[in-house]
Amino acid sequence: MRIPTDAVATSETDVLVLGGGIAGHRAAAAARQSGKAVSLAYMAKGASIFIIGCNAPFGHGDARDGPDIYFDDMVRGGYGLNDRRLVRLVADEATTAISELRALGVPFAAKDSRLLQRHLSGNTYPRSVYVPEGTGRVILDQLARQCQGLGVATLAGWKAIALLCDGGEVVGALLARPREPRLLAVRASAVVLAMGGIGRIYEDSTYPADVASDAYALAFDAGARLIDMEFVQFEPVVTVRPEACRGMEMPTAMLGDGATLLNAAGERFMFRHNPEHGEKRIEKARLSLAIQREIDEGRGLPDGSVLFDTTQVPQAQLETYVAHVRRLRSAGLEPTKEGPHVRPAAHSEMGGVAIDEACWSGVPGLYACGESAGGLHGASRLAGNGGSDTVVTGAAAGRGAAASPVTLTGRNWTRIVDAAVGKLRAVEHDPGAATPDEIKQRIRALMPRAAGIWRWGDELAKAERELESLLQLTGAGLAAPDWPASVKALEARNMALTARLVVQGALARRESRGAHQRLDWPDQDDEHWLHHIAFLRGPAGEIVSGELAIH
Repeated sequence: MRIPTDAVATSETDVLVLGGGIAGHRAAAAARQSGKAVSLAYMAKGASIFIIGCNAPFGHGDARDGPDIYFDDMVRGGYGLNDRRLVRLVADEATTAISELRALGVPFAAKDSRLLQRHLSGNTYPRSVYVPEGTGRVILDQLARQCQGLGVATLAGWKAIALLCDGGEVVGALLARPREPRLLAVRASAVVLAMGGIGRIYEDSTYPADVASDAYALAFDAGARLIDMEFVQFEPVVTVRPEACRGMEMPTAMLGDGATLLNAAGERFMFRHNPEHGEKRIEKARLSLAIQREIDEGRGLPDGSVLFDTTQVPQAQLETYVAHVRRLRSAGLEPTKEGPHVRPAAHSEMGGVAIDEACWSGVPGLYACGESAGGLHGASRLAGNGGSDTVVTGAAAGRGAAASPVTLTGRNWTRIVDAAVGKLRAVEHDPGAATPDEIKQRIRALMPRAAGIWRWGDELAKAERELESLLQLTGAGLAAPDWPASVKALEARNMALTARLVVQGALARRESRGAHQRLDWPDQDDEHWLHHIAFLRGPAGEIVSGELAIH
């Protein structure tokens, strides 16, 4: 399937934002408010609509809270691996970001002009602000209205398949319609990656279908450095039963409001793992490990889960979780009388593109924010910090991109675009080869075994070899007889690359820290491993690994 370069439509803007979630919309709005022309391109809304709350140290939940306490919580919760520049950015600007959203009309729960703040796991004080009807969805709706009012050009239903690169600079992106043979090359002085995280490289995952590992692969191919890829957060309490709610995250804030975790014997087992506080004041990595241990050692429920006992939450407080209560009841479960069954599932990636406090990747013209970027969360992400990350780093990336020094004049655009189109041409293949869907399924089956909550060197080494073979297959040939299959083949390649980086990082890190737990290296080793593992693209496209000091 040859695509002539002159058949590719073109457009031009100052800042191109890739990603339709909260981080992308915040970046687009900030860049537009800086006086730049902005285009926002995305396939769908990503995981943002599932955000339950955002941490912000207003001190309304407890007057002792403040940015410095929040800063310390992030570093402690990240097991010391956090980039302090990014931690300071979020600690200092989270309240400003929430105030900006309130000014747009986001109706965060409040009483007598003071915000109501929930106490989420890993946080010293209650600091998560929320909208009872659904925090992420309401924020995103308001941001979309803001972007429309500011004159941001929206390109909905387009998938980024390659960045436009020239002389070591990023000068735009090539977009495709996944179901029809249409390409659009958008020239831009700066590109912001806000496309989410690893996507569904694990069989049991909370990621929506439109998040597909693409941000990491695009950045890697453009010469950006990726860090901390071994740290995959497993959301501790993801619904298994009722079946109609399968995959729904139960809020850890409910644990702060009185919900408990019970094993098959009805024991509140978390006091064995966290004697002083039980289900409270424990960050997500430790909570996930404790729940999984309970299941692995035979004390879980028959369906491989534990009970999330919602009956202990005062009903008035329980009803403030409007979306969750509604879904449980529609599935036939009355949460005042019984609770859902839950277990850990792959949820988020702490690693990603290495950035500075302006969200710059180090590659001229390329910026990243939200889950596409790494460094903020260290080895584990505080509950509620996914939302804070998107609203703060999204705006910072937009401001940073607006100041990009890259210019578009004097470039050979035919050559630049043809090189990007070649990414799609490379998937014309042997009809007898494996299909993209088959490759994806092999990755999803492999990752939980090799790089799940518990890891072992021998399994990681075996998985590394298998993933290298799959990565070579995606480069040498897949059965892609039509346009949709060709786009899927690129997705399969990006998934294989991302999975390879997760496994390679996990194999290299010979210690246990946060969300990375090696059964053969069970201790945390600050003397030898308090640094990032970084990956770069080598001259021939190979993966080059190294160490990166913590800022």
